[in-house]
Amino acid sequence: MTEATILDRDAVPSDRGLALRRNVALGMLFLVGTINFVDRQLLSILVEPIRADMQFSDTQFGLLTGLAFALFYAAMGIPMAMVADRWNRIKLIGIACLVWSGFTAACGMVSNFWQLAAMRFGVGAGEAGGTAPSLSVLADYYPPAQRPLVIGLFTLNGPFGVFVGAAFGAWAAAHIGWRGAFLVIGGVGLIVAPLLIWLVREPARGQMDRTGADDAALPIGQTLAMFAQRRSLRMVMIGSGMAAFVSYGMLNWIPAFLMRVQGMPLSAMATWFAPAAGITFGIGILGGGWLVSRAARQSPRAYGTIPAIAAAVLVPTFIAALLVDSWQWSLVLMLIPMAACIVYVAPALALVQNLTAPRSRATASAVLMLMFNIVGLGLGPLFVGMISDALKPEYGDESLRWALMAIIPFAVAAGIAQFAMTRHLDKDFAE
Repeated sequence: MTEATILDRDAVPSDRGLALRRNVALGMLFLVGTINFVDRQLLSILVEPIRADMQFSDTQFGLLTGLAFALFYAAMGIPMAMVADRWNRIKLIGIACLVWSGFTAACGMVSNFWQLAAMRFGVGAGEAGGTAPSLSVLADYYPPAQRPLVIGLFTLNGPFGVFVGAAFGAWAAAHIGWRGAFLVIGGVGLIVAPLLIWLVREPARGQMDRTGADDAALPIGQTLAMFAQRRSLRMVMIGSGMAAFVSYGMLNWIPAFLMRVQGMPLSAMATWFAPAAGITFGIGILGGGWLVSRAARQSPRAYGTIPAIAAAVLVPTFIAALLVDSWQWSLVLMLIPMAACIVYVAPALALVQNLTAPRSRATASAVLMLMFNIVGLGLGPLFVGMISDALKPEYGDESLRWALMAIIPFAVAAGIAQFAMTRHLDKDFAE
């Protein structure tokens, strides 16, 4: 039995046509999200050939994979989400996909750091119209009890995109070059975007909620007020921000660590790292959503407890993976922290969907993703790059090992914040 079939069981309302529409929507939104993550991972996989061609420092690369993308993603995220709460979300996602795919293709035609940074600005601005509207669409296709698992399935686009990006990037570096890789991925997005608009129907807002949808979207001030009024929403912002700092710092720098410090050949990226990353990230995201869906039937505290346990598992296993001397053992030990570092994603996104009104969900998701992207994507990779450059005169290539070790305290802080959130979840769900 497929996951989609399981999700359709006990659907509200029971409608075979609705089941087909929701599965098509989930599949197409997953595909669009995968293209999003392939683009992000591609730059990380191709860091060494790009660095050799353009002579980047680790700090500059941290800017490219983190802050340059995240600033424009964050700046456009809330405005795009406000549009999504007021306009056709499917058309918005399709247009956004066209924009970021065009800029992705343009990344293959740059000749210096600043041109590539400008293209990444454009990619970030376009991708801001993808995830938050997609989450809002899925919340209107599936009832509240199913949302952690559904969002876990949707956010599998991240690990699947990591797998495809790593495998394709390693192949492209050897056969068509890093420029050709960006042109191909950008072209795929330009084809998929019109298919999304053609195949997916915009759902009625609030059709899966007992309260239904309000007539008008909430002003941004009222949406922000929900985060101020509900302590669990405030704590999920803090815990998720710290967890994103760790996960993006790991995701963006593990390939470079394995190749530069541990001596992993580029060809082994496609053979070993790509499937390892895809499978472990998939287990982390889907496992987090599935565990919370089951455990939350007994207590909503599961939204905080399970991510906190994952953070506790991550710390010792990541330290061990960084300290061994061979890329083979490092990759084997890295499997556990690569899964644990993203367990928080589906529970956090589902929590926001379930504690906010239908007409404010895209905006509320964008507020949470502001933390994901400014604190996590924007600062995590940059922090690792800056520490690596600072330590390089003394440690050489080994500086990256100790720079990655420096994110461990943030993992501890994330686990503490997620566990602290559990004190407020019973009250907030009751209200």
